[in-house]
Amino acid sequence: MNLPSFRAKTGPGEPELKTFVISKQDSSRSPFLRGILIRSLIEAGMAFEEAYELASQVRDEIADEDEITSIQLRRKVSALLAKEQHPDIQAQYESPIAAPGKIKVTSLSGTTSAFSRGRHQRYLQSSGVSADEAENITLQIFNQLLAAGISSLSTCQLGYLTYLCLQQELGKSAAKQYLVWSEFQRSERPLILLICGAVGSGKSSIATEMAHRLEIVRTQSTDMLREVMRSMVSKKLLPILHCSSFDAWQSLPFQDKQDRDKDLLIADGYRSQVDLLALACEAVMLRAVQESSSLILEGVHAHPDLVRRLPDDSDAVVVHVTLAVMRQGELKARLKGRGREEPKRRAKRYLSKFDSIWRLQSFVISEAERCDTSIIPNEDMEVAILQLTSTINRELSRHFDGSPEEVFGPVVGRLKKRKRDPTWQQVVDLLGSGKDSGGKASSNSGRAGQ
Repeated sequence: MNLPSFRAKTGPGEPELKTFVISKQDSSRSPFLRGILIRSLIEAGMAFEEAYELASQVRDEIADEDEITSIQLRRKVSALLAKEQHPDIQAQYESPIAAPGKIKVTSLSGTTSAFSRGRHQRYLQSSGVSADEAENITLQIFNQLLAAGISSLSTCQLGYLTYLCLQQELGKSAAKQYLVWSEFQRSERPLILLICGAVGSGKSSIATEMAHRLEIVRTQSTDMLREVMRSMVSKKLLPILHCSSFDAWQSLPFQDKQDRDKDLLIADGYRSQVDLLALACEAVMLRAVQESSSLILEGVHAHPDLVRRLPDDSDAVVVHVTLAVMRQGELKARLKGRGREEPKRRAKRYLSKFDSIWRLQSFVISEAERCDTSIIPNEDMEVAILQLTSTINRELSRHFDGSPEEVFGPVVGRLKKRKRDPTWQQVVDLLGSGKDSGGKASSNSGRAGQ
């Protein structure tokens, strides 16, 4: 379909300029979309972060062009891949259809997609496998499938194959975690992940990364909910709502604040804000449960007590964690870094209030201990994400305990009939020889292993 161009001279408030891509097949014109290029790069084997940076660079380089052919665009991307020294990804990107690395994964519904190494790695990481181990496992499986000449397989075959590979290469614990994660994905039950923490603890960064790894589309910040409420209720009517969490105590209706304990004042001010936002947070969570959609709710107001606001008959799996930076020097450094990276966050103001922020973090941690929820030190982001992933999987293991046969379906029994207790390499050989001709994916496990 040919779309109208917005290449006319534009002024303030007018449509953003678009570069249109001319298809070589039918000469159709469509706007360049960075997200589509990112997906193509990920399918070629590139990590999300690198794909995002490269696609952004391409977008910037063609921003002044009215239109570009799909061939020219592909050449430009290939040149950048060569410049960044990604020969394998470049080869896969240049020949996505004819490339020997093209393996189709099919679900019972008949939908097919290319085996995505990037997505397979993220799926492994979601089950608690480290980034390096996930990359190694994915590469082993991918290369073994290529060597056996396998061009297509089902999601259940891939899931069981991955389970066996983890069992042999990383041990029973890693395989069990993967099985639990796969059964959860199969169940279609929502995950409600609450991430609490004081200013500078890394809530937003962790939430963004977890949303990407767990493929959770719905995220919500309690700061945004508070901002909406502020726009509806004036400062004169509810002054405590218009303060920062660490300064909320100053709006408490006490005349003798100077004589009261500072820690108790900060705790009372914070709890007052939490109580005001609780109903909005509850509404967001209930909507996610009603729609069976996983949700990440992050913010200083994501208090552990919110967990009790979900109905007892909810089928959601709820996980609450509190992030903390345990060293004062590290937290100060982060607040200073905010000023360099995002000046609007007013780092000087945070540093001038550091004592209150530190006291509030101490109270937030004590609340997590009181409610018996996990406290995750966040001084190394990758380590914190691994700990958070493990926390999620521990909670999932309380709800899911299926066997490989229950999770991956009849494919397990068929393969075991051919070879008792097969290794993952032997499973690849059986698949390559066509001895599991009936290996379709279970109707509920379309994402298993991918």
